[in-house]
Amino acid sequence: MSVDRTDRKKTLPTHSAGVRPLLLEAAGLTLSGLVAEPEGTPRATVVAVHGGGMRAGYFDGQAHPDLSLLMLGARLGFTVLALDRPGYGRSAAQVPAGLTLGEQAVVLPAALDAFAERYETGRGFLMLAHSYGGKLALTTAARSPGLLLALDVSGLGHRYAVEPADLPRIRHHVHWERTWGPLGLYPPGTFRAAQALVAPMPSREGAEVTLWPGMFDELAPRVGVPLRLTFAEHEAWWLHGRAHIADLTARLERAPLVRVERQAGAGHNISLGRAARPYHLRALAFFEECLESAGEADAPEMCVGPAVTAP
Repeated sequence: MSVDRTDRKKTLPTHSAGVRPLLLEAAGLTLSGLVAEPEGTPRATVVAVHGGGMRAGYFDGQAHPDLSLLMLGARLGFTVLALDRPGYGRSAAQVPAGLTLGEQAVVLPAALDAFAERYETGRGFLMLAHSYGGKLALTTAARSPGLLLALDVSGLGHRYAVEPADLPRIRHHVHWERTWGPLGLYPPGTFRAAQALVAPMPSREGAEVTLWPGMFDELAPRVGVPLRLTFAEHEAWWLHGRAHIADLTARLERAPLVRVERQAGAGHNISLGRAARPYHLRALAFFEECLESAGEADAPEMCVGPAVTAP
């Protein structure tokens, strides 16, 4: 199926009005990214972490105004920081082979410390992560307790729906249909705009792709923050049937809240599709709930939301 002509003709800006590029020095690296701030003091800061082969602009999609998490979050009173992970953006020249997840999980907290020195962060850091960025988010939550108030992850499970022999091909941008799903899920202009977002997956990052199931099993019992997981209706990278979800959530034994949801009308790249706004609104509503419950004497009990089948 071909991409429509609007994609080929439309010229799109690199980021939305009110969204600014920034650089942060962290653990010897210069990280690039985007930031959007609300009027007045922010309620909290949402840190958006992109997946493999993408950049921070994934959270500021230019094909339609409804796509941008940065704009929406700022309008609702949050500062939103979208960072290029180590090996992407400005830091790619410093570490062209990238870093392992463990190494990235050292850099990310340092970047947030550097950000907090320059910007108002409100009540603290909330993290919204996609796909490979979700691996980093969970690794960071497990290794840096107390850093995050809550975590929202999309496009990530714990067991692949892909044969192991096929996984190394991810970094070569194959499996297009698995990554995007039906073209109709995305507004006109999406794929032209995405040309500015895609980047090669660094080799050291790609070398760890097949290791994730074992890494998750080791990390999951140490994740101690409220967690929301979203699987797209057309998610094809991960196993997410009821039995797989039950096994996944059972391993998150320390998380005070675990919620699993499905996003109708979405492919793996939810934040670039027509479902971006409802997904982002639900994520921000989850963060609002976590802010309300933060500081209460009694922590909420474990609650696993139903894995409702999308219509």
